[in-house]
Amino acid sequence: MSVHRVRPDVSVLSDSLEVPGIGHIPVNAFVLHAEQPVVVDTGLGLPDRSFLSTLAEALDPADVRWIWLTHPDRDHTGGIHTLLEAAPNAKVVTTFIAVGIMSCERPLPLNRVHLLNPGQSLDVGDRTLSAFRPPLFDNPATVGFFDDLTGVCFSSDCFGAPMPTADTAEGPDLAGVPAEDLRAAQLLWASVDSPWVENVDPKRFFDTFRLLRDREPELVLSTHLPAAVGMTERMIDTLGSAAGASPFVGPDQAALAQMLAGFEPPAAADPGLPVT
Repeated sequence: MSVHRVRPDVSVLSDSLEVPGIGHIPVNAFVLHAEQPVVVDTGLGLPDRSFLSTLAEALDPADVRWIWLTHPDRDHTGGIHTLLEAAPNAKVVTTFIAVGIMSCERPLPLNRVHLLNPGQSLDVGDRTLSAFRPPLFDNPATVGFFDDLTGVCFSSDCFGAPMPTADTAEGPDLAGVPAEDLRAAQLLWASVDSPWVENVDPKRFFDTFRLLRDREPELVLSTHLPAAVGMTERMIDTLGSAAGASPFVGPDQAALAQMLAGFEPPAAADPGLPVT
């Protein structure tokens, strides 16, 4: 993991995962350096990641006041319990459904939870964070937000896209990614992460972007995309065209068997045979 300060009050904690045949998926968490500091998601739950030590490069974990959990998938919750231990004054901002989902593995302590639904807001001292349901999502508990002071949008999985390399996926922004490549990658991600988009009415779906159009955020921060500066209208047009797209279909068992066969070492020579 690495840390990028994309603006004076926002740090990105960047990570990625390689998915064969798709690309390198960015997996970001964020720090909003508000008067009451906010951590947005807590990274991957893999044993070789140390979310807390990476966070400490941007902020003393003990100073965290809010942990905004955009939804309870494992690529968003990896460090949440260690962070709760390190940040005794922090509360987890999430939804009733998310608390229920997490209780299937390791329940959140209810006295550390602050329930917030789309359309509601949170005062973090020097600014208000306005919760909204992003147009694309893979989990019913998803809640992103707008920073009402700066206009920055934290969009959770929405606007995500696989990148061609880990360096690009974990880079500070999208400046080096060609527009057509980004469009194709975002439409691919929509078919992977939100396969239900195949069945939506195009007009009703496009209307779900209205709040983003009205807000016109200059900076969009997605869990699965490098920082997107000045691209909001273009990205809305891209995702707005996803209605009716066929969902992604992954490799089947035959493809997996072929892949595993390619990993097998060559058979050892029979020691009883003479060498010629």
